[in-house]
Amino acid sequence: MNILIIEDEARIARRLQRMTLEFFGNTPTQISVCDSLQKGLDHILDDNPDLLLLDLNLNGDDGFQILEKMVAASFHTIVVSANIDKAITAFAYGVLDFVPKPFDQDRLSKALTRFVSPKLKPDGGIKYLAVKTAGQVRLISIADVIYIKGAGIYTELHLHNGKPQLHDKSLELLQQLLPDRFERIHKSYLVNIEQAERIIVNPGTRYSLLLRTGEVLPVGRSKYKELKLRII
Repeated sequence: MNILIIEDEARIARRLQRMTLEFFGNTPTQISVCDSLQKGLDHILDDNPDLLLLDLNLNGDDGFQILEKMVAASFHTIVVSANIDKAITAFAYGVLDFVPKPFDQDRLSKALTRFVSPKLKPDGGIKYLAVKTAGQVRLISIADVIYIKGAGIYTELHLHNGKPQLHDKSLELLQQLLPDRFERIHKSYLVNIEQAERIIVNPGTRYSLLLRTGEVLPVGRSKYKELKLRII
């Protein structure tokens, strides 16, 4: 487990590090600490973490400058901040959790449990997915996403405008963030169930899902019964 803490107060950084190590127990865990926005960005470029614990006020620098870049990254982010007025915005950008300062072991453990338990969703409603295009980060409304396809180490967002966009997060990580209306229908597909028209039963006990757009996607055999209950 590779974890990065970006926190400018050394006392709080040490506390986060200690509590995180206690949470993961015997799991091999490497924790790095950066005390500034730029050091954090440089570290991420050199060594992509599995999880980022991010403060939003970094010696006068706004942690949202990192958040806006990192929401499109391949790892999850948990914000740890006293700026609780920013929580709704942070969730909308796609953070896994927002831990308000001051925090205790129980509250941090709840956030870390979300990280290790894919079925647990964030409390806030994610509104955007971020994609990197020509070096720039662009926010895409969740409402514009019809389905998401696994594409190697990336995922491919299929949108109402018909222009697919690559995302750095895996299907598994995106499923943790997305609302419950996004259903895993196949090992390679997450679908906005509101876009489903009907299930197609093919010869040989094979299943497909017809979308309102007219596209047809494969349905895994193990997903058929659950999907059938959701779209009847």
